[in-house]
Amino acid sequence: MIREFALADFFTLGNAACGVAAVFCAVIYVGEGIAGYFFAAAALTAVALVFDVLDGRIARWRQKHSALGRELDSLADIISFGVAPAVLGFAAGLRNGWDWVVLIYFVCCGVSRLARFNVTAENVADDSGKVAYFEGTPIPTSVVLSGVLAFAAWQDRLGENLYGGVWALGPWDLHPLALLFVVSGTLMISRTLRIPKF
Repeated sequence: MIREFALADFFTLGNAACGVAAVFCAVIYVGEGIAGYFFAAAALTAVALVFDVLDGRIARWRQKHSALGRELDSLADIISFGVAPAVLGFAAGLRNGWDWVVLIYFVCCGVSRLARFNVTAENVADDSGKVAYFEGTPIPTSVVLSGVLAFAAWQDRLGENLYGGVWALGPWDLHPLALLFVVSGTLMISRTLRIPKF
């Protein structure tokens, strides 16, 4: 199977590897409380973004686009920019009932957004095969969430010190900071928001 990979696909795998490593670092942070692992998890989502940008540029430079590459890219993106930021949010202290609902919603929005793009990419592409715009924000924009959480960690505002405190809503509690994940997920699945693709 590796013989079927284009050069860009190896950069896509680098993206996925960074996402998985970010999840591992976040989990170690939850278990051991060592801040370096939290910062490493946030940094790895940024490194994943670099790999994501490079795989697209390399594919365009070599003029090698494939269905396999597109699917690989989506799978890597959901790990690095969907699951990893959600796990980082959980590690930061978004662990109450409504926080879980929000983080699950965010990941489901990311999965839906990527699936929609893969299905509709051919319909919105121009004659050269290039897609002119994204419907909804691209999932890598969630790296901003990782940045916000890293900034919170730098200010020692994790766990019980999270920005906005905690709200009691019915049977569960919600950290208002989790609403950033709601906004990000909702923007990803928007059909009216069109972002030019460069």
